[in-house]
Amino acid sequence: MTNHDPIPARLAALKSTPTKELKDQWRELFDSEPPPFNRRYLESRLAYRIQELAYGGLKPETIRRLERLGEELDGGDRKKSRIRADFHPIAGTRLLREWQGVEHVVTVTVDGFEWQGRPYKSLSAIARAITGTRWNGWVFFGLKSRRQT
Repeated sequence: MTNHDPIPARLAALKSTPTKELKDQWRELFDSEPPPFNRRYLESRLAYRIQELAYGGLKPETIRRLERLGEELDGGDRKKSRIRADFHPIAGTRLLREWQGVEHVVTVTVDGFEWQGRPYKSLSAIARAITGTRWNGWVFFGLKSRRQT
């Protein structure tokens, strides 16, 4: 084996590799069809897989610890575990929305949301309380565009 490690160069090349070739690499490295996700996702997963195959993956005890931590966060709820962690704002985040000249501030809590000192399970319930009509709360507070709904 040479002193030169080809892995960093291979990882750097992912940025300039055409998407079709990224998908070909996916098929080779994962032995499955690539998911219909964006290019950035393909690059990051391929980078991880290349390193995993070259240097080894996570130790079994690390995997067990991560699974335990995940269960602590979602209570073992499989539906919650499939929700992307970055989809829901972090507890303590303040959401601001002006409606008919009044600024409304919602605070994200561990269990949901708080508006005007009252707890709410959903942003849609808060949007309805503010406007008097049904709204997708994520759209109302600008966390999701109408096209994504």
